[in-house]
Amino acid sequence: MPDVRAADGPGRWLSVVGLGEDGLDGLSPAARAAIEAAELVFGGSRHLALAAAAIRGAAHPWPTPFDVAAVTAARGRRVAVLASGDPFFHGVGSVIARTIPPTEMQVFPAPSAIALAAARLGWAEQDATALSVHGRPLDLVRPHLQPGRRLIVLTSDRDGPAALAGLMTETGFGPSRLIFLEALGGPHERVRAATAEDFAFTDVADLNVVAIEVAAAAGARIIARAPGLPDDLFEHDGQITKREVRAIALAALGPRRGERLWDIGAGSGSIGLEWMLADPSLTAIAVEPRADRAARIARNASAFGVPGLTIVRGEAPAALDGLAAPDAVFIGGGASRPGVLDAAIAALKVGGRLVVNAVTIETETILADRHARLGGDLVRIDIARAETIGGFRGWTPARPVVQWRWEKP
Repeated sequence: MPDVRAADGPGRWLSVVGLGEDGLDGLSPAARAAIEAAELVFGGSRHLALAAAAIRGAAHPWPTPFDVAAVTAARGRRVAVLASGDPFFHGVGSVIARTIPPTEMQVFPAPSAIALAAARLGWAEQDATALSVHGRPLDLVRPHLQPGRRLIVLTSDRDGPAALAGLMTETGFGPSRLIFLEALGGPHERVRAATAEDFAFTDVADLNVVAIEVAAAAGARIIARAPGLPDDLFEHDGQITKREVRAIALAALGPRRGERLWDIGAGSGSIGLEWMLADPSLTAIAVEPRADRAARIARNASAFGVPGLTIVRGEAPAALDGLAAPDAVFIGGGASRPGVLDAAIAALKVGGRLVVNAVTIETETILADRHARLGGDLVRIDIARAETIGGFRGWTPARPVVQWRWEKP
C-alpha cells in the first residue's frame, strides 16, 4: 500500500478527492492511490459506488443530517473524503476546511460541473455567472436575471430546471434560452435546450446544470444594480423609505464586504434588501414590530432574491437584545422611542455607521441634539416631483427628511 503521506509531506493525513461521473477513470494515479491507501473513506453513497473498486479501507456514507465530525475524529489516520468535482466549489472541501487546516490535507479536484458546462458550450467562465441552488433557495437567481447575461446554475435535482423555468417565466424572462446539461462527464451525458416559457421536459436527470442566456420580455422584473430601486418594485403599505431618500441613506451606510446591517423599524424592508443586494457577502437584520409588515418583508426578501434576510419581530430597543453586533445601523422608524438610539449606538461596532431618518419635528429635535453632542453630519433632504395641476405641471414637494449620519469612534 503506497504511503501517500510520506510522498506529500508529514502531517497530511486527509485526502479529499473530487470525482466526476466517469468515476475512477477520470482520476490521476495519485488521486487513485490516495483512495487505495485510506483506512477510512467517507462520501455519499453514489461516490462510494463510483470508487468502490479502489476502496481498500472501511467505507462510511455521510450521516443524515450531514456532518463531518467523524472525519475530524479520525485525525492522524489515513482518511479519504470523496466529493463531487471541485471539492471547494460549494462542496464538502470548504466545510472540512473550517476545522481542518490545509496543511493537514491533500486535495485532488476534478473539473466542476460549472467547468464542464462551460467547456461543452464554449463559454468563457470568467464572463458567465456561476450559481448554486443545490439545497439553497431558487430565489437566489433573481438578482442575476439581467438581459444579455449568461448564467450557469447548479440545481438540486430533476425538478430544479422546471422550477427555474417557471420562476423565470413568471418574472418576465420567458424568452430566455435554457440549456440543460445532464450527467456531465459520464456515459449518460445529454445536452438539450428550450426557452423558459416553452420548457416541457419531464425526463431530466437528477444531476444537471442549467445554462441560461437571459432575455427579458416587456415588463420583466429587472433588479437594477444601483441603489434606489423604484418604490413599486416593493410590496408596501406606504411605510417605505422612498426611492431617492433610500439611495442617499444607502450611500451614507456605505456597505462593505462581509458586513451586517440592523434595519430598525424596517417597514417594507427596503433598506435591508438593497443593502444585501450590494454584495452576496452582506447580511441584514430587519426589526419590525407589526406582524403584517414582517410578513411583507419576508415576501419582499424572496422577490428580490435575498431570502437570507433575518426578520426579527418586536419593538426596539427590547427586540435588539441578543442580536449579532452590527457594522451599520439604519433607523427609519422609532428613533424617538426611549432607549432606541442609545441601544443602537451601544451595539454598533467601532468604526460602524449609524444613519437615522426623521420626518417629524419631535424626532428631528432629537437628532439635532445628538448631532450637537456627538458630531457627524446632519442634512435635510427636500424632494419635489412634477405633477399635473389643471392643464399644467407643477412641483409637489414631499415631506422633508432630516438625516443624521454618524460613525462610531
